[in-house]
Amino acid sequence: MRMLSIGLLTGVLALGLTGCGTTTGERALSGAGLGAAAGAGTAVMTGGSVTRGAVIGGGLGAAVGAATNRDDIDLERWRR
Repeated sequence: MRMLSIGLLTGVLALGLTGCGTTTGERALSGAGLGAAAGAGTAVMTGGSVTRGAVIGGGLGAAVGAATNRDDIDLERWRR
């Protein structure tokens, strides 16, 4: 149960970073990469298929990254 919790937390935190990039394509690409890594990592920790986890995570990350816009996640606003 603890490994599942760690895996889910890792996935959620990685998907939170999908807004990295200035254009929709950049955010989708970074989201896909982060999602694939989170999905594969979660699959390893839970004993699932690494390939399936990476594909699902990559797809979800790309979708979330493409759905965000530059103003949704603006790290510069916290520096002002």
